[in-house]
Amino acid sequence: PLVRCSLCGSLGKLCRSGTAAVTTTTTTAPTPLSDARCYHEVVGDIICPSQVRGIDHIRDPRLNKGLAFTLEERQVLGIHGLQPARFKTQEEQLQLCKIAVNRYTEPLNKYLYLSDLHDRNERLFFRFLSENIEDLMPIVYTPTVGLACQRFGLIYRRPHGLFVTFNDRGHIFDVMKNWPEPNVRAICVTDGERILGLGDLGACGMGIPVGKLALYTALAGIKPHQCLPIVVDVGTNNIDLLEDPLYVGLRQKRVVGREYDDFIDEFMEAVVKRYGQNTLIQFEDFGNHNAFRFLDKYRNTYCTFNDDIQGTASVAVAGLYASKRITGKSFKDYTFLFAGAGEAAIGIADLVVKGMVAEGVPIEEAYSRIFMVDIDGLLTKSRKVGNLEGHKVNYAKDIEPMQDLEQIVSTIKPSVLIGASACAGLFTPKILRTMADNNERPIIFALSNPTSKAECTAEEAYTNTDARVIFSSGSPFPPVTVGDKTYYPGQGNNAYIFPGVGLGVICTGTHHIPDDMFLIAAQELANFVEPADIERGSLYPPLSSIRDVSMNIAIGVTKCAYDKGLASTYPEPQDKRKWLEDQLYNFNYETSMPVTWAWPRMPYIKTRDLVPTKLYGKK
Repeated sequence: PLVRCSLCGSLGKLCRSGTAAVTTTTTTAPTPLSDARCYHEVVGDIICPSQVRGIDHIRDPRLNKGLAFTLEERQVLGIHGLQPARFKTQEEQLQLCKIAVNRYTEPLNKYLYLSDLHDRNERLFFRFLSENIEDLMPIVYTPTVGLACQRFGLIYRRPHGLFVTFNDRGHIFDVMKNWPEPNVRAICVTDGERILGLGDLGACGMGIPVGKLALYTALAGIKPHQCLPIVVDVGTNNIDLLEDPLYVGLRQKRVVGREYDDFIDEFMEAVVKRYGQNTLIQFEDFGNHNAFRFLDKYRNTYCTFNDDIQGTASVAVAGLYASKRITGKSFKDYTFLFAGAGEAAIGIADLVVKGMVAEGVPIEEAYSRIFMVDIDGLLTKSRKVGNLEGHKVNYAKDIEPMQDLEQIVSTIKPSVLIGASACAGLFTPKILRTMADNNERPIIFALSNPTSKAECTAEEAYTNTDARVIFSSGSPFPPVTVGDKTYYPGQGNNAYIFPGVGLGVICTGTHHIPDDMFLIAAQELANFVEPADIERGSLYPPLSSIRDVSMNIAIGVTKCAYDKGLASTYPEPQDKRKWLEDQLYNFNYETSMPVTWAWPRMPYIKTRDLVPTKLYGKK
């Protein structure tokens, strides 16, 4: 007999996805149609009324409105009596959500509440997140998401993305077909090797792409069904996880070398085969040794970027652009010292070089203004320890090697000190005081995540520089009071950048993403900083304005895509803002009633008499 697949929802969905009907000779009775319902009953933008039952409006988070269903909707959909008699507005539900989440004192419990809300009422979740981003950003993303990844085996409930394992090689496309959405436009993928500053978390790193793509929707209005979080699980070298009975990933050491590269190649090809060449693929939290390789390898053949390299660079450079209003100097007047030489540091340095070149500085001079320190000390051409592989070579100087950071700061006398080392407390009070002695307004960015990995706290930066520091951090810090003034340090969060870039890229169908787009994003973000923001100690606008920032960035990216011939959506829109706004996700409830319309009365036409038809062969 023909059996309906309980994972696919309906035979109609099987037909639409091109999946063949399956026959079976098993003696087991087929699953009754009334029981064979899946978690998501609808896909894409358009709901087919004949495929959705009334009860699905309660079961499916994309359709569910809770007590906001009207009396007419409840009666017509056949769900009257399945809910209490109370009718609520979405605004009343939002108030209840705020009360509920504030009942919890532990950030992880707040994270779990929001995850549960996402699982039962999608529109309410995204509206709640978008309208309370200052309070909820630290919950759905750094720093709480780091703890969620560490506890992932304990808190895992429902699939919010795909797990593609190394055991699936040769069949990655088959795994991709299992995701029910046919119109994915943005993928965030990680292999879990370097989750924030926490190291190798393997498959538990799924929290990162889930959190990133939630921000795509909440901050830029990208439709949630167009987003797909993915973990490529090739194992983990974290012994604690391998021995943890709650670990949910492949229990094996990481695959490396040619096998690993071939696996990632197959994954990229499967994405394009399933969703098209212009599908945005955001690489997230790959190990340093792989991140740059993959960016260089794929950037001109796929629509891809690495947020740890390019997104971090863009938000940091935006802070540097804003700092010029305080110091009155340009990039060519700065001397930069990076503590750390990984993805973030190299990415920021490369974009700073691009920014200096845009200001007319020769590229050789631009490189000469930037110094970099890794675990083996200052990058120099003559040092005997450590490697100078890849992009590090561009920043190696022809000077005597030094290993002590305090000595390096005293010798080089940088005007800008940027930490991307994941080494807590690296910026000692002595280093901070030296920066203050050498600069009227020292610029110090402690960008490592999460908060526990920051090179210094905001309080340490302000108190050791007589509050003359221009400070930014990668994770949020509380306000700092020095004397009679309170400072509110800004957080250089990548969320200022990647949602807007993603929106512009998706809407234009951009083929490839050049670094120019991230420089444009940095400039747009810096332009959004008001004098009042700088006065209170922040180089960034309030998080509450981040949706407006994302729209401005998306407009800039859209212009760049058409100017450089990278867009594939034509004709080019004249009013780009309105064009982008027309494609945004609607956070508000829509009617659940089927659309009906009247027909005009048919005109009277006299018909012929009905005469029985004479059949052939009859006399």
